[in-house]
Amino acid sequence: MNIEDLRTYCLAKKGAAEDFPFDLDTLVFKVMGKMFALIPLERVPSQCNLKCDPERALVLREEYDGLITPGYHMSKKHWNTLLLENLPPQLIKDLVDHSYNLVVAGLTKKLREELEDLG
Repeated sequence: MNIEDLRTYCLAKKGAAEDFPFDLDTLVFKVMGKMFALIPLERVPSQCNLKCDPERALVLREEYDGLITPGYHMSKKHWNTLLLENLPPQLIKDLVDHSYNLVVAGLTKKLREELEDLG
């Protein structure tokens, strides 16, 4: 999966927005102001950081050794770094969904209601 396809998929999520809060090289996707994906645009090979349940993160890192690693410059417990070109596109989409859903589940009740009210 290339970065543009990943960007399109992330932005299709309800309430998703993109931003460059850190620098002009790190594209960040948020839902209701909370990060669920980061893409370092200048890294080769193309990568993405996604939030992940800690137990699932360990399983994924073992199953996809070297392709899914502890989150680069992130909490190693809660974030993974994925090498985009070497993983199945459907797996990447599933992990984006998982990250997004974890962030939504952690939102306050008020923010979840606001998200539900979005068209």
